[in-house]
Order: sequence, then structure tokens, then C-alpha cells
Amino acid sequence: MPFGLGYGIAVRRVPDRRILDAAVTRSHGIDDMSRPIQIRMGGYGPATTCFSRGLKLIGDRLAAQFGDQVDIKYVWNIMDLGYRAEDILWLVEHGLLTLGYQSSSYLTDRVPELGLVDFPFLFNTNDEARAAMDGALGKRLARTIEDHVNYRILGWFENGFRHISNRLRTVRLPADLAGMRIRVLPSKVQAKTFELFGAVPLRMDLTEAIAGIKAGTIDAQENPFANTVTYGVHKFHRFHTVTNHFYISRPIFLHRTSFDGWPERLQQAMREAVTAAVQFQRGLGVIEDAEARTAIVDQGCEITALTADQQAAFAAAVTPIYADARQAYAPAVLELLPRAI
Repeated sequence: MPFGLGYGIAVRRVPDRRILDAAVTRSHGIDDMSRPIQIRMGGYGPATTCFSRGLKLIGDRLAAQFGDQVDIKYVWNIMDLGYRAEDILWLVEHGLLTLGYQSSSYLTDRVPELGLVDFPFLFNTNDEARAAMDGALGKRLARTIEDHVNYRILGWFENGFRHISNRLRTVRLPADLAGMRIRVLPSKVQAKTFELFGAVPLRMDLTEAIAGIKAGTIDAQENPFANTVTYGVHKFHRFHTVTNHFYISRPIFLHRTSFDGWPERLQQAMREAVTAAVQFQRGLGVIEDAEARTAIVDQGCEITALTADQQAAFAAAVTPIYADARQAYAPAVLELLPRAI
């Protein structure tokens, strides 16, 4: 059972949103900053990750600008308190935390349009993906999330390109994944992708995945290399393949009732701080990727780079999924993608 976050909440039961919203509005004050406004930021990784350091940049900027008019609090890793990684979603939606981030795939059941950016091999480079998420595509998805959830979306952290690791054998072709039990994010598109690769996808939260990898009940997982190392997966998986099959972003979301109740100058300062943090985090992420590759090799693991023909075999295996996309999404939405699918 999770511990509380300072609001007397000791269970995962979601409290009445109207009560929380009223309490948040009273505590913040809408018209001025005569009393400190507490801003509670949280994530699900150690304080050393690029995501946590991005949050710290946001807090430092706000503290430097507003001094004792703001009270900045951090919960770097909610899993250390007994929560699941997915709990960050309701912790922010209902105001226990003010700001959080999570891979967009975790929201696809509630916001189906987000499944669009879960399709495989959608982007070729970081720059191409960043341009899309900072441009019309990202703005469209942010509005859609806000239509469904009590959030303000202010930017997109980069989780980046994902790769396959496993405990069984070297993977060079989709056939090498046959029968492998692989953890995937809670996304129908991602589960379908790995079915087409020939694997057995298991949709589960990060906490469950880590336990399964340690126990050997899960054969494989897919993540950016930095995540693989952060959560210690490389200590259990010898085989790693550079597949670049998905590019995933993490929306930075705020409790909308709180944010909209702030003075305009604090809202604007938060928007500017998040924009700066996104650029900072993405730069750190590139460094983390290189460091993670070194850590994986130093652990005695192998990293397999695919040839052009092998990469083409993975792309060919998932061709049927694009027909699903053309049926599921309006042409105006598909036109926002960097290439036709």
C-alpha cells in the first residue's frame, strides 16, 4: 500500500475531484500571491535522471523568480513510496501532485488519438520527432489530452527511440522474437506491433515489469537504453538489439484546476520554465543514451546493430498495422505526421 504524499492520502483510492479542486483553489488563492503557492512535482525515476533534473530546473527557475512566494516540493520517484508508475496520472489529475510526466502510451486507453504516435517506425531521427512534437502534431495531441483529462499540457519530454532486450538469444530478425514474452507499454498499438513481430506482448506497469524481469517470468522488454540501465534490466538481460521501433514522448502535465487558478505571471513563468526544461532534458538524454550503452557493455552484455536488410525486415513485418491507422484516424490528423503511413 502506498505511503502518503503529504496530503493525508495513504491508499490508491481516487478522492472526490470536486473536494480536491475546492481545497486546491482555497489554498492557492486566485487573485494574488500573498501566501506561498505550493508546487509539488513528481516522477518515477531517481533524482539523477534527465527527467528529474528537468523538474529541478523548473523548480529552480520558479524559485529564483518568485522567491518565498512559491514553495517547491519534489517526489522524484513515486514507486519508492509504493505507487505504480501509472499512478502519476491520477496523482496529478486530482491535485495530489501539481506537475508530472508519463509516457504518452499510458494515456491511450483514455485518449485513443494518442495511439497515433505509438505506431512503429514513425520517425527516423530525434530532430524529425522533436519537430513534430513541438509543432502542429504535438499541439493537436495536447489539446486532445486536455479535452479528456484535467490537465494542462505544457511540453513534451523525450523518452526517445526504444530497443529490445531479452534474456534468451540474439535478435536480428522478427523470427528471433518468436514466442518471447515481452513487456510492452499499456498501448493496443504497441501490443499489436509485437504480435506482428511474432512475440507474446504483455501489457503491464513498470513495477510489474521490473519484478517479472528479475524473476525470469518475462523474457524480454523494450525501452530506451537509458531506461534499461536506470531500472537495472541490463543485469538480467544479456542480449540488446538497436531496433528504434518506437519513438515515445512524455507529456508534461499540470493539475489544470491549480494551474488555471494561478496568477497570470506564475502561469507564464511555468510555461517558460517547462520550455527550457524540455530542451535541457533532451540534451541530457543524448548523453544518458551514450552512457547507458557503455554500462550495458561493461555489464558483459552484447548490443547488436541491425543491417539495413534486417531493419527492413522489422519494418515489413508491421506493414498491416498502417492499414489500421488509416481506418482509425482522420486524414487531417494523419497529415500531421512527417511521412505517409
